[in-house]
Amino acid sequence: MCKLYTITKAQAAILEFTRATRDRTGNLSPVLGVFPDDPAPVVRNGEDGERELTMMRWGMPSPEFVLQGRIVDSGVTNLPDVTLQHWHRWLGPANRCVVPFTSFAVFETTAENKKVPVWFARAKSRPLAFFAGIWTNWTSVRRAKEGEVTADLYAILTCEPKTVTAQIYPKTMPVILTDMEQVDVWMRADWSEASALHRPPLIETLQPVSRLDRGRVEREPVTDPYTASMHPADAGSLSDARSGA
Repeated sequence: MCKLYTITKAQAAILEFTRATRDRTGNLSPVLGVFPDDPAPVVRNGEDGERELTMMRWGMPSPEFVLQGRIVDSGVTNLPDVTLQHWHRWLGPANRCVVPFTSFAVFETTAENKKVPVWFARAKSRPLAFFAGIWTNWTSVRRAKEGEVTADLYAILTCEPKTVTAQIYPKTMPVILTDMEQVDVWMRADWSEASALHRPPLIETLQPVSRLDRGRVEREPVTDPYTASMHPADAGSLSDARSGA
């Protein structure tokens, strides 16, 4: 499960890697900690078919059976199983996206039952890579204090972990795209072809780059009801890490 990641590469690098021709983000600064429901840069196919870099909030609309009549929907950040009917409407190229990152955190439980973030990247230098994702424009109540809003929302696909992350969290890990060809397939291909990318990366794709055992950034808690319903032990267990990863 991924609940925290960083993106420190310049937008020019993101545009070049994804062959995006339009930038709607303005002056994009490095983001040292993307948390659930935060706005973050995402590359999607625009209405005219051109790829564009834009900002979206992290967390897709939850299935109705998860909300169970609740008004506030903080969104689903991680999608381990897209076979659920709820997600089918967003699996086509028009609603697929790629999410740039340079490192992401997996939370390890210590002997003191504390959650410690262990950061992973493609290499110690934290090169640019992308999560495979889907997105939609949706009207909902994300936070009670905010009220009803219409926003572009995204989630990242996850899969069975078969890399070093499995030693920390054995349930899921993000689907990672590491080259231009994979990004291109995800963004344009039919689902019969693109779905082949919904699998763990090669073992050598990732390595641990940092471990934080102290320091926290207090954030307003955001609960993902869909993930919590799948893994009750994880609900509310994430400690937001110090952002200097």
